[in-house]
Amino acid sequence: MDALPTANTEITQFFRQWLETFAGYVREVDYASARPLFHPDVLAFGTHNDVIPGLDKWVTTQWDNVWPKTTDFRFVLEQTSVLASPDGMMAIVIAPWTSTGYHPDGNPFPRPGRATMVFSRNADGWLCMHSHMSLNRGVPQVSHANRPVKA
Repeated sequence: MDALPTANTEITQFFRQWLETFAGYVREVDYASARPLFHPDVLAFGTHNDVIPGLDKWVTTQWDNVWPKTTDFRFVLEQTSVLASPDGMMAIVIAPWTSTGYHPDGNPFPRPGRATMVFSRNADGWLCMHSHMSLNRGVPQVSHANRPVKA
């Protein structure tokens, strides 16, 4: 059997930087900066919904329920895998992440999870077409921070 189609160094480095950039937007609760990273018709899965069609719905049903209510979001880059099609036009990123959640009394708790994202490349660059981000088992589903959204 053939090995998995591991991305070349250039594509892998691009997506490691993409993850760092996106994680920074999550930490800053900066929706406006994060939106251009995704196709407007992105199909997403998340903790709060099954299939979420489109970026606008994803923002209101998932981002609003998570980004302002957590802190310290980061991808674990040393455990991230990047796969790419032989023609370099599609890529899949598989990455664990960490964050901090908050109980109703304000006490923090570790909030780890994992993500799978599918990207397509066009003349303008890479866009995420599918994202599945979910919490690890046993992690509380709700966090109670209340940070302001930038845009």
